[in-house]
Amino acid sequence: MQLMPVTDSMFLALETREHPMHVGGLALFTPPPDTGPDYLKSLRKELLTDSDVRDVFRLRPATPLSTRGFLSWVEDTELDLDYHFRHSALPRPGRVRELLEVTSRWHSTPLDRHRPLWEIHLVEGLADGRFAVYTKVHHALMDGVSALRHLQSVLTDDPDARDCPPFWGSREPRRNRERPGPHLSTWLRNGRRALEELAGMAPLAARVAREAFREHRLTLPLRAPRTMFNVPVGGARRFAAQSWELERLGAVASAAGVSRNDVALAMCSAALRAYLLDHDALPDVPLVAMVPVSLRPRVSEATTGNRTGALLCDLGTHLPDPADRLAVIRRSMANGKRLFGDLSPWQALLLSALNVAPFAAAPLPGYVTHTRPAFNIVISNVPGPRSHLYWNGARLDGLYPASVLLDGLALNITMTTSGDTLDIGITGCRRRVPHLQRLLAHLEDGLKSLEHAVL
Repeated sequence: MQLMPVTDSMFLALETREHPMHVGGLALFTPPPDTGPDYLKSLRKELLTDSDVRDVFRLRPATPLSTRGFLSWVEDTELDLDYHFRHSALPRPGRVRELLEVTSRWHSTPLDRHRPLWEIHLVEGLADGRFAVYTKVHHALMDGVSALRHLQSVLTDDPDARDCPPFWGSREPRRNRERPGPHLSTWLRNGRRALEELAGMAPLAARVAREAFREHRLTLPLRAPRTMFNVPVGGARRFAAQSWELERLGAVASAAGVSRNDVALAMCSAALRAYLLDHDALPDVPLVAMVPVSLRPRVSEATTGNRTGALLCDLGTHLPDPADRLAVIRRSMANGKRLFGDLSPWQALLLSALNVAPFAAAPLPGYVTHTRPAFNIVISNVPGPRSHLYWNGARLDGLYPASVLLDGLALNITMTTSGDTLDIGITGCRRRVPHLQRLLAHLEDGLKSLEHAVL
């Protein structure tokens, strides 16, 4: 038995049929040269013989009927790899459209809590000869950063290497691997540290109030307008994805004196503004995005658990000029990062909890429909591989994250880098966000408008 951190158990407690709490990712691969028609069948058969499974992929929640509830993990001693690693084929004509449709269905389905909380789908049938891998893992086990780090750990930059482990494996010897859950002594020590940090929050609260209300430099929760995205959601999802050349974003960033992340947020701002104008639903005041920030040390190699903070960003969607929107985003992100940079990791976590706390009441009947949202959308940018990577000779062509939706948050945009591209995955409630794929065209238009404005 392993104790479960509160941040992890929270994701299990929040999960319902309408709110699956797993993160996912869709990876596109080009097979190695000279592969035959049975390449994927043989590959899966070979990988299933590898039973060296990371500890985190053997864990399932202790039954809620026990006295431990969702406070602990237990090891599944009868792990069925054939259940978790599935092989599927797309219907003809095998376009990316068909791939996104099946990914949407897989991402809509909660994971089985009687088994370890992960699935991997190996997908063939793309008309261009490529194959895809869709993975999903419960947020209680990994956040987006740790999931991406794990994926990178099984890939290689050597196109000739054929010794990559399966996605549930690891290159490290078992004796050196990180344990996914804290022991009791660690749990108690962290609790004491949290109480000490909480005692020192008064000066932080005064500073936040001063910068938010007197100096108007911080964006606070519950100041966002109501939009068509801030409504109760159903369980069905839509997923859309596309890549953009990082060189284009870098050129805009250099010319405007901002970061590439600011440019990506400005693309999202433009897309949201255009989409809401299409539906005659653009508010007069700017939308607010919650931008997750990793609280892991830069040198950390941890690939389990949840260590994510929450920064609020003014998207400037009320402004028609793309350069003005970019300036608002740059200023809002700089102020938030400056504040977070002055905090300890525990203080940053506590401040983040205050930013997202209103969503704790979202399950209450009528809360979402009768209150202002804490923020309108989640936009994440997860650092990904900076070079071209391979999996047993297959080249990684794209990596598109799929994320979580909640009541009051019917749309999520998550980005990552993959070699020389920015890969964007958009997850939306199927009922509440119609024609989700149009956001992809609006993102391209948003980047073009930025290029025209600053270059």
